[in-house]
Amino acid sequence: MVYLTRRETFNAAHKLYNNHWSPEENDTIFGKCANKNWHGHNYVLFVTVKGNPDPETGFIVNVKTLSKVIKEVVVDKLDHSNLNLDVDFIPKDIHPTTENLVKLIWQQLEPHITGCQLHSIKLQETENIYAEYFGE
Repeated sequence: MVYLTRRETFNAAHKLYNNHWSPEENDTIFGKCANKNWHGHNYVLFVTVKGNPDPETGFIVNVKTLSKVIKEVVVDKLDHSNLNLDVDFIPKDIHPTTENLVKLIWQQLEPHITGCQLHSIKLQETENIYAEYFGE
């Protein structure tokens, strides 16, 4: 089995805030992420697929096709958006945390991956924070 990873980037804003809590509780739990005027990140998305190389091409997937799918299905919807308000596949009752986003991105991409299998989604929010999801 061979694993291949495609890297894409997008920029987006969001706010982490629980409307059932007081502003003080939100500040305690979410800190600057609860900023009433939102905040943004320069996200790095890693999509890893797995499969066996095709004997004629040597590819497990054509990376141009993979990149096009990732951009059309996910990145174009996320880039320069407000994750709380603008993205149709992010439910309004779910916090757009990195942990939730990797699962939602998986759900969007998996039906569009052909000729190989989706192995993992890794989303880097900052240089110190990222989440990974393996479809489990």
